[in-house]
Amino acid sequence: MDIYIIATKGCSHCANLKRELENLGYQSEIKFAEEHPDLVQKFSIRHSPNLIINEEVVFRRQPTEAELKEVLAARA
Repeated sequence: MDIYIIATKGCSHCANLKRELENLGYQSEIKFAEEHPDLVQKFSIRHSPNLIINEEVVFRRQPTEAELKEVLAARA
């Protein structure tokens, strides 16, 4: 499963989201919007953080732990 977080460098939630993913056993990568304007355009990014799984935006905000578990289980 390809998982990454698109966020701004000032996003206070992206580190927490990455940690929650790790606690659930998933590896992810943070890609900063400032360094990846192509991704910002591709996924129509307007807010931060955004969770991308297998090239699909699944959250455009910080999900709850329950929401995160549900989405990950559905894609496992």
